[in-house]
Amino acid sequence: MDVTFSIALPREAYTVAVMRDFLGEALRSSGICADCRFSILLAASEACANVVDHGFPAAGYQVDARLRSDTCVLEITHRGRRFNPSRVPLPDLEAESGRGILLMRHLMEDVAITGEPDGTTRVRLRKRLAECAAAPPDHGEWVAPQPVLR
Repeated sequence: MDVTFSIALPREAYTVAVMRDFLGEALRSSGICADCRFSILLAASEACANVVDHGFPAAGYQVDARLRSDTCVLEITHRGRRFNPSRVPLPDLEAESGRGILLMRHLMEDVAITGEPDGTTRVRLRKRLAECAAAPPDHGEWVAPQPVLR
């Protein structure tokens, strides 16, 4: 498997779901197991939601993906205010938001966030797929139980 793609999206809330659907189908059709798909999609959604919420004045953002037999690498970039990841405080566990970077770091093997002087912010997410690369695409999918009518 060797799949690469790039998608450019406006910095609007609805585009997080668009990205998730597009990436999810690419992962599923490439045979990535459900557990890895879940981790990748949640981490990517958090990164894109951060762009939407904090990426002003960027008009849009870009998601670049590279799927190999053993690795998925995503780069989410936008040009907004300069971002310094070391200034992000630990999340308040009672707050409704603020746990995105922590989630990304928990779900992925490598997370690199860089803020360049020109305002470009790049989030690079890498997930190892070796343990699930041979699994069938729908292996482990959760299926909602059917209601019992009496």
